[in-house]
Amino acid sequence: MQVVVKSSSMVQSTVYRILFAISFVHLLNDSMQSVVPAIFPILAKSMHLSYVQLGWIAFALSMTSSIMQPVVGWYTDKRSSPYMLPFGMGLSLIGMLGLAYAPSFPSVLLSVVFIGLGSASFHPEGSRVAYMAAGVKRGLAQSIYQVGGNAGQSLAPIMTALIFVPLGQFGSIWFTFVAALAVLVLLYVSAWYSQQLVYFPKVSKTKQTKEFNGEKQKKITFAILLLIFLVFARSWYSAGISNYYQFYLINHYGLSIKNAQYYIFVFLASGVLGTFLGGPLADRFGKRTMILFSMLGAAPFALLLPHVSLFWVYPIFLILGFIILSSFSVTVVYAQELIPGKIGTVSGLIVGLAFGMGAIGSVLLGKLADVYGLNFTMMLCSFLPVIGILTIFLPSDRKLKQWEAEGNTQQGTPNSHI
Repeated sequence: MQVVVKSSSMVQSTVYRILFAISFVHLLNDSMQSVVPAIFPILAKSMHLSYVQLGWIAFALSMTSSIMQPVVGWYTDKRSSPYMLPFGMGLSLIGMLGLAYAPSFPSVLLSVVFIGLGSASFHPEGSRVAYMAAGVKRGLAQSIYQVGGNAGQSLAPIMTALIFVPLGQFGSIWFTFVAALAVLVLLYVSAWYSQQLVYFPKVSKTKQTKEFNGEKQKKITFAILLLIFLVFARSWYSAGISNYYQFYLINHYGLSIKNAQYYIFVFLASGVLGTFLGGPLADRFGKRTMILFSMLGAAPFALLLPHVSLFWVYPIFLILGFIILSSFSVTVVYAQELIPGKIGTVSGLIVGLAFGMGAIGSVLLGKLADVYGLNFTMMLCSFLPVIGILTIFLPSDRKLKQWEAEGNTQQGTPNSHI
């Protein structure tokens, strides 16, 4: 009986030191990923790369990370691997070192593949650590974890302005120290993770598989595919802004490379705040409502952006970034509740595979920019948030709770496994 009480206590308490530690590493990991788009203007100039070649670099990074994330999640759902976290960060360290010395386009691609593999190893297990440390505050925990990543992504334009413009490509050597620091923190987190496994035992396959009837299973499959598509649309729009809008600012408004970065930073930084507040807002108003708001609420500002003067770009980016990224952590929690017991796989699908589809969009956007120009590409991007209207076809929060209750009743045990 004492073991049961202790297990319940561990599950219910929120371990903030671990949440903040994994969020900090998420910031470091995504800041290293952000080095890639941050260095685009430097590589385009020094290696004479086209927009489509830059798109292929973004594609190599995102697809390596994205394709492997569900695979890593699936594997760790079956076999707990606490030390996958520092191992993956070691791969990122190798990638950053290679990027600093890369002499050509193919060597840049190889370097970003290592960075992508490191990210793929981190994200599903990082999300699992956030789940284990959450207690009953899953929305808040996921927001804390995800806000670190978005904060890291928001640093890309600042890195361009302060590091890569004065230091060039070799400036990325400094991020090997970032990777080393992340490895040290992850060794601490992994030790805690390993100790917690006794409170989160793996369950048998029969208990992991809910006895849904065929009709209900079809609805769940449709919902997860639709959610991935919505995240893809959101990711594609964010990729258009973070990867190519800096060139639009340079060409359309005559800004320098350095000054253009501050506008992108405003968009990404406001998204950090949106990511953090999105979880608590979803707890109050509902996860599906928050996902719908983040897309349709952003649509008017996205449609306005290509048509305004430079004066209005800052305020539009402040609002637009906050709204469209307010569902960033919410979509992960929604998916975890849609398919309980598959934390790693689901996190890999939402954060990984869906972003991989967005990476395909990056290549396509680069091709469109080369063929039809940046103006046409930015106009096309502005319509992507309108796709959010499809959110109305997702199951309501009440329906998710009903399905979970039915599944728990059929299993005969509370659904507390990971």
